[in-house]
Amino acid sequence: MYNLKAMKKRTINDGDLRKYKINECLLKLPIHEHREAVRMIPKVIGISLNTFHNYRNILINDKQDIPHEKVIMLEKFFDLRFGELLNKRIKGISFRELAGREQLLRQKEN
Repeated sequence: MYNLKAMKKRTINDGDLRKYKINECLLKLPIHEHREAVRMIPKVIGISLNTFHNYRNILINDKQDIPHEKVIMLEKFFDLRFGELLNKRIKGISFRELAGREQLLRQKEN
């Protein structure tokens, strides 16, 4: 038996912020290139057209994500630098910064 609540289709508005800038990259292309890119991308990165459309509609706070390898392929396709396809900043700290902080804490304790 199917869970109808789980299968319910959600409405995504054009103004909703997406996790990835795929649509923005496509919109920068002339219309004939836009159509060709939408046709080519799934073949180039090895996914179905439906999966590609799903990738385009992942919202900023969705748990869903695009596999890292596919993101890199899309960045290369659109001639973007590493990390430019993502629409939000990922916060983090390097190992050296963290180790330095812990060392300072230990010194203060002693």
